[in-house]
Amino acid sequence: MRLTDYLDKGASLGPGAPCLTMNGRTRSYAEVQRLSRIIGSALARSGILPGDRVAVLSGNDPMAFACAFGIARAGAVWCPVNPGNEAAENSQLIRMLECSCLIFSGAFGSLVAQIASSVPGLRLLVCLDGTGSADVVPDAIGFRQWLDGPGQADDVLGAGGTSADEVVMIAPTGGTTGRPKGAMLTACNLETMTALTLMSYPFSGRPVYLALASLSHAAGVLCLPVMALGGEIVIMPEPDLAEFLALIGQYQVTHAFLPPALIYRLLDRPDLAGADLSSLQCLWYGAGPMSSARLAEAVRAIGPVLGQLFGQAEAPLVICTMAPAEYLMADGNLALERFSSAGRPTPLTTVAIMSGDGSALPVGRRGEIVVSGPLVMAGYYGDEKATAEASRDGWHHTGDVGYFDADNYLYIVDRTRDVIITGGFSVYSAEVEHALLEHPAIHDCAVVGLPDPECGERVTAVLQLRRGAAVSAADVRAFAASRLDGIKAPAQVEFWADLPRSSLGKVLKAEIRARLSGGESS
Repeated sequence: MRLTDYLDKGASLGPGAPCLTMNGRTRSYAEVQRLSRIIGSALARSGILPGDRVAVLSGNDPMAFACAFGIARAGAVWCPVNPGNEAAENSQLIRMLECSCLIFSGAFGSLVAQIASSVPGLRLLVCLDGTGSADVVPDAIGFRQWLDGPGQADDVLGAGGTSADEVVMIAPTGGTTGRPKGAMLTACNLETMTALTLMSYPFSGRPVYLALASLSHAAGVLCLPVMALGGEIVIMPEPDLAEFLALIGQYQVTHAFLPPALIYRLLDRPDLAGADLSSLQCLWYGAGPMSSARLAEAVRAIGPVLGQLFGQAEAPLVICTMAPAEYLMADGNLALERFSSAGRPTPLTTVAIMSGDGSALPVGRRGEIVVSGPLVMAGYYGDEKATAEASRDGWHHTGDVGYFDADNYLYIVDRTRDVIITGGFSVYSAEVEHALLEHPAIHDCAVVGLPDPECGERVTAVLQLRRGAAVSAADVRAFAASRLDGIKAPAQVEFWADLPRSSLGKVLKAEIRARLSGGESS
């Protein structure tokens, strides 16, 4: 399926049905479909050819999201760019992907000016709203002016079918651990992701999906299964949790996605108890590990609607899933023993645990999580070395360490680069974090290894406390020691007001190590 097929399928189920809604303004499927054709015509008229890469840099905006389907109409490749990244990272990404066109929101005009000056291959700059663009990015053309050129909306390249192995999207992997890469996702990859999402989670009637997180990442591709069912996508321009709760009741939202850090914040809100959440069928969470204790709190406070997604840019969203029903035992009690798992492999995906020598490991043994199947990317754009490294032995290597239990639930214990070697023993930071997050005073935490002259690395915990809570470092160490082997309990405990995070909400452990190694603490 082409990207446009998801939109066209929704339109076939009711052209007048609501498709994209923001700030009370709703665009129907017919309107978005028509707009995508006009955008596709404008791209073709501007010399954008099938296979060209077109970047979109914007906050959550219906027009920016509609551009993804216009790009597909022209046979080009959609390259979503996160505006939360630094200019240098986005410049590097757009240059690396050899993008011919950048469509951007005027609010990011200054950022685009920096990018355009460092990416000579960009031959077309289109400003979605024109705000501030004339002064800051003089070479940009306004969106409406660009669309109003000659040519009919239906005269669009790419009207035929798309082969399953054709690249339709390049997803940035993020630059939190070094040079960003672009995961080439094919029509087959996204079709597999969509099918697995629809078969793994509850959907009844026309879904209403509330998009709070950035549409340039997981929240964006989650729109595809919703559109395939003719559902409505309610877009939030800013991540406001009070508005999030209000919109669920107003639009009778059935599906939403939040990273764990935002779920923690949601649970701490006094207005959660009075919110109308009766319409929710599934509240997805992902993009990072979640505390088992906070997850149990969420199921009790929000209802049995939580659904976990485990995936990567390289194998989007649904390597493993855990549907709402799996959080409960047959007798209705919480299935607490599986709350720390990442779910079970999806039907079209093969997941294994591999040792360092490339051999498969049995149930209970820890090793690198590897994946194969039609969900896995075609490779990294322009980086044969990284592609070969990630796909050695015929498997996609996730870089995560984990194990399976006897019921085929996957447990992720660390990133391979985050394993702490102390006194000759391996300590998995995620295991320590899960134990610490059971403490009622701890809102969130990160565990890293710091150089130590005696034991090689020192287990160090950086804690973010709940509002109004207080606890001593000695109490934290004692709490951890009561739940972990002595060597795993943190030897050093730091208290910070906030943990550094990426624009996707992931904790930046490299930044934590750098700050602590430089002697900075709080």
